[in-house]
Amino acid sequence: MSLSKVLPEDYGLVVMTGAGSIFVNMWHAMNVANARKKFEVPYPLTYSSVNNGENQFNCIQRSHQNFLENYPPFLMLLFLGGLQYPKISAGMGTVYLVGRIVYALGYNTGDPDKRKRGGFLHIAEMVMLGSTIMLGYNLIKDHGMFWKR
Repeated sequence: MSLSKVLPEDYGLVVMTGAGSIFVNMWHAMNVANARKKFEVPYPLTYSSVNNGENQFNCIQRSHQNFLENYPPFLMLLFLGGLQYPKISAGMGTVYLVGRIVYALGYNTGDPDKRKRGGFLHIAEMVMLGSTIMLGYNLIKDHGMFWKR
């Protein structure tokens, strides 16, 4: 059976958005690696306790860590919501990733308040959550899970 018969017509957009998220993660990792060299923070230390730019390094590290903490839920919402609403999920997934970049660019300055500039990512996240909830609701409704006698 061909995947095109099982998956929605535009699901490739969802897959490509998921693939694009890997590049955002790699960009974060490169930022941390460069900051680790610049501020001389050796492995395996996760955070700097030295006073040579520690706040900026810690902000860069925290930005990447925050991305990773939220990555599994993002992928779940993207791929599941995309089963019913592929264009909306791919579009909102892209907005979310742009928001993550803006969030990081602000946070990476060393001023944690500047991370809020990327706060629009949460709007995209809520739309993806709504799409996933609607998928679940429609699956329950279509299968009569709670209404069968």
